[in-house]
Formats: sequence, C-alpha cells, structure tokens
Amino acid sequence: MQTKKAEENFAALGYALPPAPRPLGVYKPYLVDGKYLYLSGHGPVQDDGKLIIGRIGSDIDMEAGKAAARQVGLTMLSTIRTHLGSLDKIKRVIKVLGMVNCTPGFLKHPYIINGCSELFAAVWGEDNGIGTRSAVGLGSLPDNIPVEIEALFELV
Repeated sequence: MQTKKAEENFAALGYALPPAPRPLGVYKPYLVDGKYLYLSGHGPVQDDGKLIIGRIGSDIDMEAGKAAARQVGLTMLSTIRTHLGSLDKIKRVIKVLGMVNCTPGFLKHPYIINGCSELFAAVWGEDNGIGTRSAVGLGSLPDNIPVEIEALFELV
C-alpha cells in the first residue's frame, strides 16, 4: 500500500494557505541546514494577510485559540511551500515550540497548540507529522497575537 503524499493529504483537508509572511525584523523566516529545515516563530496570518489578534482567556476563548494555532500551522505550511516548492519535501516533524499569549490563570496551553499539531499530523501522518513539542504560556506576544509557533523539520 502506497502512502499518500503530504500535498495530497493537505488538498483533502480543504484548507487554503495564507500568504507566506515576510520578516518584519532582522531574521530569516526559514533556514535549511543540511537535512533540516528550521522555521522561525510564525503567527496566525489569515488569507487576507492580516493577523488574528487577542489574548486567550480574556479576548478570545480556547476554541478560537486552538483555531488560531491551526492558522499558524497553515502559515508555516505556506512558508514551506513558498520556499521549498512542496510539502512533500518534508520527511517528518522533529520539534514544535508553541507559545500562547494568555491570562495568568490559563492552564491549557497544550490544548491550544494541538490546533497546529493536529494539522501537521493530518498532513504528514501520525508517524511523521507528530514530533516532540513544548507548549508554554506567555504574558504577551508580538502585536498581541494569540499564538506563535516555531518548528524543526527533517527534509526528504
């Protein structure tokens, strides 16, 4: 049995990719080093290029936060496709670091970051789409975005 490719899996999900973001500071959005792809922290860019804004626990609820994390994942997929040409060039997810802009009493950071992790698992399959992960809460994120995520991938 032949495994579906990442591009086929993504197409079956029915999501659109937002525009790949361009750096607004002194950094690279991605870096290829040998067989690894490093993605800098990405925010939730929408199809119109605007960011989702708000703090989880005060401005937006958990479900909207999880959806924002999925949108960050879509933004990361856009960066991959824009700069590498295809999602099929990724062999597997190695590490995801999810940062959640939330109120001090908010305790469900992993639930929020599942929005991105579930997307990656659907695109690359459970064996290759689920890597190691950290999910942390922070008092603020740039421009008051609810979620920022960075990741490390192994290339084919």
